[in-house]
Amino acid sequence: MTKNDNHQYSAFQLDGMGYKKYLSFLYEEVRNLYQEDPHPWVIGYSGGKDSTAVLQLIWLALEDLPADERNKKIYIISTDTLVENPVVARWVRQSLNLINHHAQKQDMPFEANLLHPETTNSFWVNLIGRGYPRPWSKFRWCTDRLKIEPSNKFIEKVANQYGETILALGTRKYESAKRASNMRRHEKHRLRDRLSPNKHVDNCLIYTPIEDWTNDDVWAFLMDKDNPWGLSNSELLELYKDATEDRECPMIIELDEKTPSCGKSRFGCWTCTLVTRDSSLENMATNDKANEWLLPLIQYRNHLTVKDDKKMRDFRRMKGSVEFYKGKPIHGPYLQSQREIFLRQLLKTEKTMRQNAPMDFGDISLISIEELKEIRRIWLVEKHEIEDRLPVIYKDETGKTFPGTNLQHYHCFGEEELKLLEEICGPENRLSYEMIRELLDLMWEYQTKLRRAGLYDRMEQVIRKAFYDSKDDAVNFTKQYNKVRTVEEDKCS
Repeated sequence: MTKNDNHQYSAFQLDGMGYKKYLSFLYEEVRNLYQEDPHPWVIGYSGGKDSTAVLQLIWLALEDLPADERNKKIYIISTDTLVENPVVARWVRQSLNLINHHAQKQDMPFEANLLHPETTNSFWVNLIGRGYPRPWSKFRWCTDRLKIEPSNKFIEKVANQYGETILALGTRKYESAKRASNMRRHEKHRLRDRLSPNKHVDNCLIYTPIEDWTNDDVWAFLMDKDNPWGLSNSELLELYKDATEDRECPMIIELDEKTPSCGKSRFGCWTCTLVTRDSSLENMATNDKANEWLLPLIQYRNHLTVKDDKKMRDFRRMKGSVEFYKGKPIHGPYLQSQREIFLRQLLKTEKTMRQNAPMDFGDISLISIEELKEIRRIWLVEKHEIEDRLPVIYKDETGKTFPGTNLQHYHCFGEEELKLLEEICGPENRLSYEMIRELLDLMWEYQTKLRRAGLYDRMEQVIRKAFYDSKDDAVNFTKQYNKVRTVEEDKCS
């Protein structure tokens, strides 16, 4: 099929078909593809308009098959990154519950699954625990850990179990020029009509049934057809209205109407710093007074989007090395003090939101106990921050005792002893304090071991990481060392 020459393009007018004929053609395509082999399908579902349209399209198409021919499982997967917009996250959870309920009631082959990133890969464990700097275009560490990995693991499991699977997605060329370019590139490698290979998962083909649809096409379809799993598409439209500036979301009366369409709002992680502003969250919080309780999320996000965050971060990389870019040190993870600030602010934000949220959001959680336990483990065991500040911060901000164990990390040096050591070193000798603290922890770790293999190597690593007098001393020393090393390498060559 090729696009028509109408000024206002619509996928429904391809080859002059018209809305009803086009949908009939697409329903038949879905049924034929479904019956072609015994391999199960997976549908990626976010709760947004595009994934809703794909799921609705497939559901309505399969309704016309006899029950005994709907014998191939279709898994619906949605990934909750644990930092989703709370309103959207609740919408998705409700959707998945309804999908499972109505699929069973109607004898449809759908099974909805809510996925999460592993605790060790969560946003807060990486940012507050390990100190990863906020995600940005050149260090986008979040997407793979929070979204792609949980989904791919599920898809791989299905593909390995059944030999092959088809992944249905709501990606469209009209979302953006970049998306269109990517989709056209994948089309060149199609092995079968309408099916593209998945470069991330073996034995998985990608099916994009609404790839040629515009925003207007999506809304026209959603408003014309009743949602088969009992969710109101009108409520979905209201959700998009709330997330759109001025709540402008016109209804499409005719397919060639030249009006802006609702749907440019993108729902995602409220912590996302890859964009300057989270306009959907801001509009949602300001367009409806009932959503004003979301404002603390915007305020917290502002702390993450500080343009020049070098003062918040260590001048050394994660492993303690000093590296340069254009003659300036490349800053590494957030400092201990900054990570503690981030945690305090997050717990305060959670407390404020619980006080102001509607009744059905009253138990909202921005960070789980499992994440807090993992952050505490990283601070104590990996970063040797043996002050063990997390339980203290938790008690200060929540008024509750932290429900974690001592991680078998009882230490002869408590917070009071370490405060005294810090005072002796002085604020100008923070590096010395960190080195002594880590050496003490290292010796404590090895004291009960029968064999102490590797102790001296680890002690040397600790000393090399922090034997400088200051940041300037470290930078000057490393520059001089690199210069000498370059000269020696030139002599050898």
